[in-house]
Amino acid sequence: MQMYNPPHPGETLLELYIKPLGLTITETAEGLGVARRTISELVNGHRSVSTEMAERLAIAFGGEAITWLNQQVVYDIWIHKKKQKKLRVQQLYKKAS
Repeated sequence: MQMYNPPHPGETLLELYIKPLGLTITETAEGLGVARRTISELVNGHRSVSTEMAERLAIAFGGEAITWLNQQVVYDIWIHKKKQKKLRVQQLYKKAS
């Protein structure tokens, strides 16, 4: 079952980690070893979680990188599902009856 309006991973990062831990965007970026702009773009939904970022998040906050990547995939699919009718794609096979 596909989730309706899943959160962007950046929102999860902000709401479940950055705010509760009392971190700033700058402190989070420094702790993750990335530029401040990178974290700012991530928490504002303007950047996706890459495999490298997922690993950094898993090391910094615990858990597994795959969790961050799965959340990104669910979000991406939801976004693209909304645009599906605009795609000009033909069905190339017939489902078996």
